[in-house]
Amino acid sequence: MEVMRDLDDPPPNTPGPRPSLVVPLLVGAGVAVALGVYGRTHTPTGIAVNVAGFSSPLTVKVWLGTGAAFFAVIQLLSALSMWGRLGGFSPSWAGAAHRWSGRIAFLLTVPVGVHCLYALGFADFDTRVLMHSLLGCFFFGAFATKMLTLPKRGLAGWVLPVVGGVVFVALIGVFLTSSVWYFTTFGFQL
Repeated sequence: MEVMRDLDDPPPNTPGPRPSLVVPLLVGAGVAVALGVYGRTHTPTGIAVNVAGFSSPLTVKVWLGTGAAFFAVIQLLSALSMWGRLGGFSPSWAGAAHRWSGRIAFLLTVPVGVHCLYALGFADFDTRVLMHSLLGCFFFGAFATKMLTLPKRGLAGWVLPVVGGVVFVALIGVFLTSSVWYFTTFGFQL
């Protein structure tokens, strides 16, 4: 039996082209560069975010950053669980824990980022501060890339773990160059 098909149609069961990462990468790079340019050209105000109960805006930033790092670790562990990388430990709530820990971590980074850019600006007066400024801008760019990559179907299996890993590493780098530096220099203060 001969099956007739239109030669202009793709053959059945042929996978379509993989979605492109060009737009998410360009948008992420644009976000990172725009934040860096704003932080560099904006005149720092000294104060942007303060919360009652904390001794200074800097301690608010340090503790919010610590909270973001904590939830980022939860997101990493829940991702490893979802991908079957925790020795078979993959509870049904891992997906919800992954989504909510990511949301909370990002929400905690927003006031920190606003404080850094508006109150302090992009600075480079020593290596730690330069690394912190670069990582902060890179984190928000990587996050934008991840958010634009998430809804794309048909990506290679390595894409989301790599993009998520880059976001995680950037956030932990920001945490190490700010909160950890603060705690080791000035001690634990509220």
